[in-house]
Amino acid sequence: MPIFEKIRRILKSNINDLLDRVEDPELVLNQLLEDMQQELKEAKIQVAAAIRDQNKLEAQYKENLESAEKWEKRAIVFIQNGDDARAKEALRRKRSFADLAESFREQYEGQKESVTVLKDGLSTLEAKIDEAKNKRALLIARQQRAKAEQAMQTTMAGLSTSNALNAFERMQSRVFDAEANAEALREVNQISLENEFDKLGKDELDDELAKLKERVKG
Repeated sequence: MPIFEKIRRILKSNINDLLDRVEDPELVLNQLLEDMQQELKEAKIQVAAAIRDQNKLEAQYKENLESAEKWEKRAIVFIQNGDDARAKEALRRKRSFADLAESFREQYEGQKESVTVLKDGLSTLEAKIDEAKNKRALLIARQQRAKAEQAMQTTMAGLSTSNALNAFERMQSRVFDAEANAEALREVNQISLENEFDKLGKDELDDELAKLKERVKG
């Protein structure tokens, strides 16, 4: 049926190429699925019509078969009554209905096979549409993540060339320099303080030595 070929083409369409050519892939994916659902609805209608045709052919087959059986029974009655002429006519009618029943049977069997194929195709389409729904959710999530990452990278690129960031880095360098100067001054002061202590200790020893000499003389 043309409807199934149409849906097959939709399902095989290159969604990735389509996404590259639109600004909002989510809208496109939603529209694609909506189109698929509409095509599926039309396909179900056609399958239902095929089933109705199958049931009609089956009914016509059984109806003509019953008519053939009825005329055969009438032929038997005519034979029992010795009326060969009417028996022949009944058999002619019986054959006519039997031939017609056989034709309807062949049509019915062919239609039955077609309906089976259509039902299988319909089930496959429904499964593929469900799969497409799942893929839609995945594609939308990937698209949103890609947009977020792109925005972040754009922001980072802007920061690397911004005056504010450059000023921040210069201020950081000045702070580091101030810290280094303070550390150097602290070390210089520490050395001076140690020298004072050493000098103070030397003066005390000289005084103690002088006092000891006086005691020795005495």
